Amino acid sequence: MYKVFFNQKPIVLTTEITTPKEDSPFFYVKFTNKKFIVHVLKSKKVKMLFLYHSKEEKLWYYFFNMFKLIEAAGGLVRNLNTNQYLFIFRNKKWDLPKGRINKNEDVKNAAIREVEEETGVENLSIIKPLNTTFHIFKKNRKYRLKKTFWYLMTTDYDKELTPETREGIEKAIWINKDSIPSLKNKMYRNINLVISSYFDFNK
Repeated sequence: MYKVFFNQKPIVLTTEITTPKEDSPFFYVKFTNKKFIVHVLKSKKVKMLFLYHSKEEKLWYYFFNMFKLIEAAGGLVRNLNTNQYLFIFRNKKWDLPKGRINKNEDVKNAAIREVEEETGVENLSIIKPLNTTFHIFKKNRKYRLKKTFWYLMTTDYDKELTPETREGIEKAIWINKDSIPSLKNKMYRNINLVISSYFDFNK
């Protein structure tokens, strides 16, 4: 089972037939389309949507053919000196630094580059991969699917952070682990998936 987010609402891609709640429509992915999915999720009555196919590869095949795929990469960064974690504040939400992967760019290099560009942090090292998340967004009046590769990173950087304001980032700050759960209500749900899986917070 995988989750793709649309305006904070999850689309659950599943290979198992379940009995969803009344506000959670269940569709066979082969016989639906992008327009219908967006229409359903825009309804205030719908809290989440299930898309089903018995074979996982077919499930993703049909879904990926509905939306143009954009790939991005970013990181959850731990400061080795303070044991704090790097967050940004943008569009009234707490977020993790990330950005689009350039053509022919290595995914890990893209993740490091984007974190550096958005926060000014340096001396980054990738420790391990974390979740890969998906969300649907609108650009130039078209809906697209963003796939983001996340990595756990470390740094010993001790200078001032510089948020990339031209990208709408208001803050780039270090936050104590114990303070992270309090940010949940002002955090995108796909970001919450990344940090919750790493810290084992309650999802």
